[in-house]
Amino acid sequence: MVVEVSSFYGVYLLYCTNPRYHGRVYVGFTVNPERRIGQHNAGKRRGGAWKTSGRGPWEMVLIIHGFPSDVAALRFEWAWQHPHSSRRLTHVTRRTSRERQFEFHLRVVAHMLRATPWCRLPLTVRWLKQEYRRDFPPGLEPPLHMPVAFGQVRAVRGTKGARPESDEELPVAPKRCSVCLKRFQDGEEDGTPLRCFHTGCSMAAHITCLAQAFLQQEPDQFIPIEGQCPGCKNTVLWGDLIRHYKGCYGDLEADPTSSQEHWASELNREGVSRNASNGDSSPLVEDDLGFLAAGTALP
Repeated sequence: MVVEVSSFYGVYLLYCTNPRYHGRVYVGFTVNPERRIGQHNAGKRRGGAWKTSGRGPWEMVLIIHGFPSDVAALRFEWAWQHPHSSRRLTHVTRRTSRERQFEFHLRVVAHMLRATPWCRLPLTVRWLKQEYRRDFPPGLEPPLHMPVAFGQVRAVRGTKGARPESDEELPVAPKRCSVCLKRFQDGEEDGTPLRCFHTGCSMAAHITCLAQAFLQQEPDQFIPIEGQCPGCKNTVLWGDLIRHYKGCYGDLEADPTSSQEHWASELNREGVSRNASNGDSSPLVEDDLGFLAAGTALP
């Protein structure tokens, strides 16, 4: 089964099956996994990277997706490629002489998924090739809100919003935010409200309003992990709300928006505004969320 995800941003791991270069790996970023692996195997004249050109065939074996923007994914790619240059991964030990490249890169990404700020993102860890699957080291398993999936993924074009199977499943559109109680306005910055995915729950809220409600017990954070739905009172994962918002909750797949407008940038703007109102001119979110802003320079 091939899972389709629109507005895809992913960071992948390639494995070389060429006997001459067997065991070599490569980390890259893509918005289209199927096209990208073809480019790598076709060589640099067809869009592949010079490090992989002429050394194929390559297999795309693992991909991390669900990033809220291309910049967020590119930052993750850079840190995975250069773990000992990243200030967030100073605790990761260097590769030993007996450690294969593949195992080392899996160890690095295991640490990354548990490190700030990536540990709070609604990412999906997807093994594309079952035969390459490895268990994560004890104590370095991905956070519980990051599902580990299997099988191929395809990037497709699509519009955001949940996709009900029939007209009967279409709930009445709420007119007010369940948190701030203000009426939803066309064209407002928060865009389409977040809605609960539990049957019978009519909760709908601005992204920033619901995030702030979820973060009442974590005032120093800007991306929630979970919280209590204001409507049905069930505990829900923030990542599942975002997946439902993008119309792919049923597949447990993240489906991020473009780098120009996404939920993380909404929270980033809210954090900067909150910080400024406290009389501090430096953004509090620079370390944890500043890297998500579109146009931010790569390290």
